[in-house]
Amino acid sequence: MKILLLTQWFEPEFTLKGLLLAEELHKLGHQVEVLTGFPNYPGGKVYEGYKIKPFKKEMINNISVIRCALYPSHDNSALKRILNFASFAFSAAFWGILLCRRPDVIYAYHPPITIGIPAILLSWFKRAPFILDIQDFWPDTLKSTGMVSDPRILKCVDICCKVTYRLASHIVVLSDGFKQLLISRGVSPEKISVIYNWADERYIKPLPYDKVLAESLGFTDKFNIVFAGNFGKAQNLFCVLETAKLLKSQYPSIRFVMVGTGVDEAELKKYATDNNLANVVFLPRRPINEIQAILSIADILLLHLKDDPLFEITVPSKTQANLCVGRPILAVCRGDACRLIENANAGMSCEPGKPAVMAQKIIQFYQMLPEERERLGNNGSRFYMEKLSLSQGILNTQFLLKKIVTRKA
Repeated sequence: MKILLLTQWFEPEFTLKGLLLAEELHKLGHQVEVLTGFPNYPGGKVYEGYKIKPFKKEMINNISVIRCALYPSHDNSALKRILNFASFAFSAAFWGILLCRRPDVIYAYHPPITIGIPAILLSWFKRAPFILDIQDFWPDTLKSTGMVSDPRILKCVDICCKVTYRLASHIVVLSDGFKQLLISRGVSPEKISVIYNWADERYIKPLPYDKVLAESLGFTDKFNIVFAGNFGKAQNLFCVLETAKLLKSQYPSIRFVMVGTGVDEAELKKYATDNNLANVVFLPRRPINEIQAILSIADILLLHLKDDPLFEITVPSKTQANLCVGRPILAVCRGDACRLIENANAGMSCEPGKPAVMAQKIIQFYQMLPEERERLGNNGSRFYMEKLSLSQGILNTQFLLKKIVTRKA
């Protein structure tokens, strides 16, 4: 098959279904072309080695990539975010029509939902069906994170979503909860497939304890709870700092290690400083090939989401990464992500937004025998390989692509 992967974000930006998906499909004998933007996520600044221009063609690991112009931004400004999404949407539609070869099928990765604009136009001009892969529900997420509050804008986004859902040949979602929400909004169940995300297994895997790294990062003689990811509104990490405040006096060896960046970074650091949280350490965002080593020396990995109905059906990408790496997990959230951790018997979960409850769960982990924590981590790794692995996900994706192409023919 000739497959066009349409995604605003692509390597060297981190995205779950970017280069790894393209490479795996290429290994199976398919021709894959990528239409994407110039890398600027999550900092909103164009990566070193790139410069915004109308378009650029490049080859990455035998994958043909066409990058098109966009307005780089990823901060708290709703206007700048809209410019970022809209500029890519229209640029991708224009250059995609001119430069992309005719595919058998288009695989469009959402968010943002503005990806529907080039997906629909390219589908029409190239006479190819398109599959929409939904990783984030809009306008729900925009409202829940506070990014957009204007009901008129939210209504426009909702209309855009419904049009895209209707015109897509098929929709892929990451959880049963996502599927049920789509059905409640009028999408036919036959049009929806659940394909769980996978971890980037090129870089995320169980590793032996790295004593040198642990010493260099101050992990020795501490009980380290590691959160690695985005410091955004959806994560509500202020609750984590409140938990740290509750524990700092009675359990000084328990330490929270926050790895990453995001729109809340400055305020989180200020909160930690203002409250003298010596038990909270911030580390800068690391490339994915370095993250696995940090995850592997954690005593607990932390999954944390805001208490919101939307996030009950969300399975953050770090869920699979945390399971894969084989460390015990504390899931502070509700719904599908918690159920995965519980089904794997890979750790514990608790309600979000309750620092005192979270503190008690951490104390339970702290008081476990090391062998017991190790068992939980091994359970998670085994569950990942059996249920959520890359090989399983790629087989499911290839089967769906072939079905849509065959049906079109």
